Amino acid sequence: MNDPSRVLVLGGTGKTGSRVASALRRRGADPAVASRRGPVRFDWADRSTWGPALDGVDAVYVVDSQGPDAPEEVRAFADLAAGAGVRRLVLLSSRTLGEMGEDLLATERAVKESGVRWTILRPTWFAQNFTELDFIASPLDDTGELRLPTGDGREAFIDLEDLAEVAAVALTGDGHAGRTYVLSGPRSLSFAEAVGEIARASGRALRFVPVGEEEYRAELAATGRPDAVAEEMIAVLRHVRLERGWEPTDGVLRALGRPPRDFADYVARTDFGTG
Repeated sequence: MNDPSRVLVLGGTGKTGSRVASALRRRGADPAVASRRGPVRFDWADRSTWGPALDGVDAVYVVDSQGPDAPEEVRAFADLAAGAGVRRLVLLSSRTLGEMGEDLLATERAVKESGVRWTILRPTWFAQNFTELDFIASPLDDTGELRLPTGDGREAFIDLEDLAEVAAVALTGDGHAGRTYVLSGPRSLSFAEAVGEIARASGRALRFVPVGEEEYRAELAATGRPDAVAEEMIAVLRHVRLERGWEPTDGVLRALGRPPRDFADYVARTDFGTG
């Protein structure tokens, strides 16, 4: 294990970064938690923050900006990191991107071509999306009804605690350089099955309603979402409906030496409220 005090976590207060920071602390590390307004300032839109955040850093957990300039930003950041002596980059990518075509993997290529030892994480949909992703969590909270154009398509939802542990070992341990870990849970569920498990565990009257893409597009428009955002959401949900990534993977087992947590584990430890 390298000097644990020299790990930088980008997006350190976000959905994955906060958990990666916690996983690093459990391994005895004291990560530098970076955010736009935190003690360690980092902003993809403000390159003056990049160099100071990298000072003395040995490894970086990279969460990109999710914007159109993300590949170029990550390439520039990776080059700067290499020049600053960073030895490891662990990039959060996604299984969906990996299965939708090479043209969507420019950010991964930027990391791989940096000259720094790299690890790519490609998770499936997060189990925690049911409580932390607005367009899924809010309808369940507000109306008890989730309407999506995913049909009976299945997804092997990954528990974010597993993703965080994989990131932590890749940032601090040996044997992970040059590897791409496709991370999933141990079984695949449709959104209807997932909502059903949450309903039974919480005692709430929740239900999933499959809708067509055009109907869903109209519903998104009614909420004020821009057309470009709606199209991106529909494309990702279509990937689920067509079951292009339904199969469970061995990524967690390869990285951690144990099976991934089941969706039921996430449900059992989560407070879904009373509606």
